[in-house]
Amino acid sequence: MSVGDRVRDFFKSDAAKLVLCVSGVVGTLMIYGVMQERIMRQPYGPDGEYFQHSLFIVLCNRLLAIAMAITALLIKGKSMAPVAPLYSYAAVSLSNVVATGCQYEALKYVSFPLQTLAKSAKMIPVMIWGTAIMQKVYGVKDYAVALLVTAGCAIFVLYGGEGHHHHKQVDSTFWGILLMVGYLGFDGFTSTFQDKLFKGYKMDTFNQILYISSWSALLSLIGLNVKMVAAIQFVTKYPSCFLHIFLLSASASTSQFFISYTIRTFGALVFATIMTTRQLLSILLSTVIYGPPLTSGQFGGTALVFSALYYKAIAGKKAESKTKPADEGLTSDGMSEKALEAKESDPLLDGDDGSQGQQMGQVSMQGGQQADLSNKV
Repeated sequence: MSVGDRVRDFFKSDAAKLVLCVSGVVGTLMIYGVMQERIMRQPYGPDGEYFQHSLFIVLCNRLLAIAMAITALLIKGKSMAPVAPLYSYAAVSLSNVVATGCQYEALKYVSFPLQTLAKSAKMIPVMIWGTAIMQKVYGVKDYAVALLVTAGCAIFVLYGGEGHHHHKQVDSTFWGILLMVGYLGFDGFTSTFQDKLFKGYKMDTFNQILYISSWSALLSLIGLNVKMVAAIQFVTKYPSCFLHIFLLSASASTSQFFISYTIRTFGALVFATIMTTRQLLSILLSTVIYGPPLTSGQFGGTALVFSALYYKAIAGKKAESKTKPADEGLTSDGMSEKALEAKESDPLLDGDDGSQGQQMGQVSMQGGQQADLSNKV
């Protein structure tokens, strides 16, 4: 076999596909995290002005997502007509916009590492909403992992530098945590409510992204109101800010292709492991670029959180390997059975970053749809 044949065989192998998935998902979402922290926590210009208009970021993100969805639907030759009632998209969009706004606003008061760890605790509201709305049942291990993640986040706060120096910082940390609670509650509701509303509808991932993003853009525009002028004036005064917002939106939109491909090629559990790794790397990258370094107590809290998350991912893989069918089919909702089982048993698979939570949830729901794509987005 020639060298050229070996190279071609490698790029067709699962190993090459896994490298593509890991580098694509981790790379795009780490850029997303760095840009998010740069925009919301770092000053612009010699006067040290801060960008204050979170909904403007949401609006730009959604507009780019709309363009991406339309392009994808045109290339694939799919219909752009709404599949579900329009009010369903609007309801999901409303809770998502509120969640995203809370996430961005929280960065004004708490560090990016703390925010990232707090997102890991989203399994708690997802489990609560899942039980209340979808009548889902979670096992003892799910609750144990949720408890460990919460404990790790609490340790991170208690042993961190935030809120320990003066009263203003204590107030800032309090408001930041309150906003993160709002994010977790609304984002968990978004994922569960999305499952409830769209259950039974067979729709392309990008069709769903198109209509939810369109509603989200409209709601963001209404929320901005007169502040839209101030936001435009700021990015006009500081073009680098607009560049950062564009990079954030572009990385968020591009990540959807890698996320979709990962779930459909390797399943939701591999995706969950990649996302956990990405969260850990994002925390480390944030401390390197923006500082400050983590304290020993914060390292301990971080280790506790990710130990619990990796345990859940490994336990899920073992359970999957024992029950894996010879021929994996699709459910009536167009979702692979493997992805559906993983998603229903793992609250972490309902999304991650606020501005992407709704889009990741959509991709997770569509994990096995379009089985003609590479092995089974």
